[in-house]
Amino acid sequence: MAILKAGDIAPLFESTDQNGNTIRLQDYSGSKVILYFYPKDDTPGCTAEACNLRDNYELLLSKNYKVIGVSTDNLKSHQKFAGKYDLPFPILSDTDKVIVKSYGVWGLKKFMGRSYEGTHRITFVIDKKGIIERVFDKVDTKSHAEQILGEKEKG
Repeated sequence: MAILKAGDIAPLFESTDQNGNTIRLQDYSGSKVILYFYPKDDTPGCTAEACNLRDNYELLLSKNYKVIGVSTDNLKSHQKFAGKYDLPFPILSDTDKVIVKSYGVWGLKKFMGRSYEGTHRITFVIDKKGIIERVFDKVDTKSHAEQILGEKEKG
């Protein structure tokens, strides 16, 4: 499946976050959403990305952004990850891969000479009406919030 692009309608989803809350994209109607997909809890790149978004969370909120993370890890893994790094935003468990596939971020990856299926690190910025505004497929894990906000200011 092809990765969604700017101008596409963001697929609706429903899942459970690390706190057991049901999160639905439609509940965020009227807000800008940073929907970020990441491969695995508590790995170096994923931790850097989550912590950068955490460290800039108040700034993102002040710019009217909501943040939602998604990976295929289970709830127990998310609870441990979010607790360890004090993540203030929902991280959704997509063990059945419905969300990652609907956004086109599940696919073939290569690492150290082997190929496997996994989640690509991609972020979608969704506008207040549910339309994808921007797509980041080259995520700077150490300064992702700045990358998102910097793009907005340039545009």
